[in-house]
Amino acid sequence: MLLARTTGYHLARPPGHRSWTLPLPSSQRMLTAPVFILSGARSGSTLLRVILGSHSRLYAPPELPLMHLEARADTRWIQTSLRALYLTKEELDHMLWDRVLADALARSGKPVIVVKTPSNVLLWRRIADCWPDARFIFLLRHPAAAVASLHASWDPAWHPDRSDSLGSVAEYALRYMTAVEEARRALPGHTVRYEDMTADPESVMRGLCSFLNVEFEPAILDYGQFAHARFAFGLGDNSENIRSGRIQPAAPPESIEISPALAKMCATWDYRLPGEARLTPLSWRVPVICDRGSSVIVSHGTRTDARFSRP
Repeated sequence: MLLARTTGYHLARPPGHRSWTLPLPSSQRMLTAPVFILSGARSGSTLLRVILGSHSRLYAPPELPLMHLEARADTRWIQTSLRALYLTKEELDHMLWDRVLADALARSGKPVIVVKTPSNVLLWRRIADCWPDARFIFLLRHPAAAVASLHASWDPAWHPDRSDSLGSVAEYALRYMTAVEEARRALPGHTVRYEDMTADPESVMRGLCSFLNVEFEPAILDYGQFAHARFAFGLGDNSENIRSGRIQPAAPPESIEISPALAKMCATWDYRLPGEARLTPLSWRVPVICDRGSSVIVSHGTRTDARFSRP
């Protein structure tokens, strides 16, 4: 101020530090080309996990629902700090996911991680954004068979806010199936059918190993011999079949009621039910068999509205 009064000149510090901005957050991750199994509930993902995890180069840990793994950033102070660091809450979550999975992989001693959790399919867009080099396996099972299996194994303790009625369980399952189909249409990947995996596991696993760029190892089909094939309650299938350590053929479910939405999903995935069935205002009731060689006719009275049939 004295200088300005006596000489008429005013000196000011250049505002370089005020105009300086941080670059955008790097998209680089600790994990390289992670593998994600995207599937609906009760589609055989636990079986696929333990088979792939039996490979010498593939680490397939128990389920980790990413939607429940998030950083806490709910105060004004931390939100202000994140803005100053040019970080979003979503980016912070992604960093956490990447760090946790990278640490698990490092401790496994294997080079490739295979992540399996059905609920992760609901986050497929975020997963693809987090790991642009991720590889995806789409696991399909006859939609009606998956619903029947889910209904039979439904545990209200894990879903206290949802009814255990068949209709409610089917709605829950269809949400996952719809997300699987959305991901299949948007992302590159490799599709595996549960029925094919259990009927001809060697052929299916050879194709899958080729997709993952690892050599096929016949021992993976005998997953029960490996120590990792242990099954914790609440982390996927825990039935006697999976605990047997042997790949068993898919068994057809009992008859269930099939809604129009479930029938549409069957057609979308090229699963068809045997014979013809009439659509009532509420549902069909037909025997469900995991068969892709029959046709389904959806009709109201004597008028056929749609035919789901492929050669």
